[in-house]
Amino acid sequence: MTTLAEYVVPARKSPDDLEEPPSETRFHRRLSLADAARELWGARALVRSLAERELRSRYKQAFLGFSWAILTPFALMVVFTVFFNRIAKVNTGGSPYPVFAYLGLIPWTFFSASVAQGGISLLTNRSLLNKIYCPREVFPTASVVVAAIDSCVAVVGLVVLMAVFRVAPSPTVIWVPVLLSVQVAFSLGVACLLSAVILYFRDLKHVLPLILQLGLFASPVAYGMDVVPHSLRIVYAAINPLAPVIDGYRKTVLLNQAPDLGLLVAGTVTSVVALFGGYVVFKKLEPGFADIA
Repeated sequence: MTTLAEYVVPARKSPDDLEEPPSETRFHRRLSLADAARELWGARALVRSLAERELRSRYKQAFLGFSWAILTPFALMVVFTVFFNRIAKVNTGGSPYPVFAYLGLIPWTFFSASVAQGGISLLTNRSLLNKIYCPREVFPTASVVVAAIDSCVAVVGLVVLMAVFRVAPSPTVIWVPVLLSVQVAFSLGVACLLSAVILYFRDLKHVLPLILQLGLFASPVAYGMDVVPHSLRIVYAAINPLAPVIDGYRKTVLLNQAPDLGLLVAGTVTSVVALFGGYVVFKKLEPGFADIA
């Protein structure tokens, strides 16, 4: 005989009474930077394909094509020369101001393009996030590669300017690879960090162009490091690693001087922290990219 107790539905347990799942069934994401770097290196062909696609989409129907990579810093250089230099009387160390300004604009344009395009790279490629498996950092990395190609084209404009003003590169240009590595590390780290954060906080996408515009004038692009008080230069270089990089390019290429090692070390430390910190944050947030995109 069926008893009444068999028809009674057990009372639902409160959240406090529920047992936690066994620890061995929980998901633990273990982050190995070495494994992640190897995976990214294995996807270098995809980075190249993404960079090629971005370059084609940018310049395919542009009449001037790759010339825009030169015209953009050249136009800013003209503005700085006509207005800024006349008012501020910038100390260039004896170098022609157009060459001085253009040389500062090349690394800044590289950083600005890397951050502007890399920061929204996950948003612009969100259709691929759920379709293919790949290390997601290939998207901001491809944007940095595109910015590097544009910078290489912009160097042609620098060579022409130096020929026009009869300025020869100094033997201290051997420091350029060191400065370039700091520049790339900082740009890639910031691009990776922002690409992950912007995917979760979309409002930052609209604020980013304003931040970059302010950063142009907060960096020694139109002026030199001499305007910064000597006691604050180390702090300034640590906050803005592009400052010692730009100053180092000018000293090594134009003035036949070694870069200021104190400023360069401060900028290098910040760049390394930005690279590893940005990459760690990116990989920590990566599991949720496909869901939130």
